[in-house]
Formats: sequence, structure tokens, C-alpha cells
Amino acid sequence: MSNLNAFLHPVNTVDKQEVIVSDRFCDENGKPAPFVIRPITQEENEKLIRLSTRRVNVRGQKVERLDNGEYGRRVVVAATVTPDFRSEEMCKAYGTMDPLEVPGKMLLVGEFNRLSDAILALSGLDDDPEELAKN
Repeated sequence: MSNLNAFLHPVNTVDKQEVIVSDRFCDENGKPAPFVIRPITQEENEKLIRLSTRRVNVRGQKVERLDNGEYGRRVVVAATVTPDFRSEEMCKAYGTMDPLEVPGKMLLVGEFNRLSDAILALSGLDDDPEELAKN
């Protein structure tokens, strides 16, 4: 006997989570300001993969290749609620109008990795971006 109801009404999971990725960003009280992240759905993941895939020539044949760096930036921008990397104010503050460039200009490599790792974990995956891309 199938329990269709279980699939029609899944248990609510965490929608958002606060993570501290650095002590460089402090609130008005001098405490580290949390980044607010959300999980990425499979549908969103597939879209991010499509946007990050390029056709390249390999021995005279066109082959699709995932640009892992761009994909990682797209995941971070899509899943970070606060700060909103897409906001005009954030883009201007970091000297770009491309939201995909903001995290790279704003964060140190370790901070970017902590943020990315937290997003992947919240989305139900390990810290391997290629694993996220495969799903």
C-alpha cells in the first residue's frame, strides 16, 4: 500500500539559517553579523548548472563543460538571503554591477568557502560542488 500523503505533505525543513563566516563584518554592537542562507532546490540547481555550462571545442568537437567557479558563485548568490549580493547598493559598494562578482570582492577565500559549505550542507549535500552539480 502506497502512502502518497507522505510525498504530498513532506515534513517542513529548515527554510533559512544564520551562519557566521567571518568576524570582519560586525553589527552595531560589535558582534559578528550573521549571513542568512537558504537551501537550493533541485530545480534551482539545474538552472544554475545550465547557466554555468559552456560549449567548448575539444579536438574539433563541441563539448559541454561546467564552469565550476561560476557555478559556485551562482550557488552562493542564489542561496544568500542576507546580505543580498544582487542589491544595487551592494554591487555599487564593491565596484561592480555584476552580482556574481560581489562575493569574490567582499569575502576572503576562507570566508567564501565557509559560506559555500554551509549552503551545501543546508541543501542536503556535502562540501563538494561537483556533487551538487551531478544531482
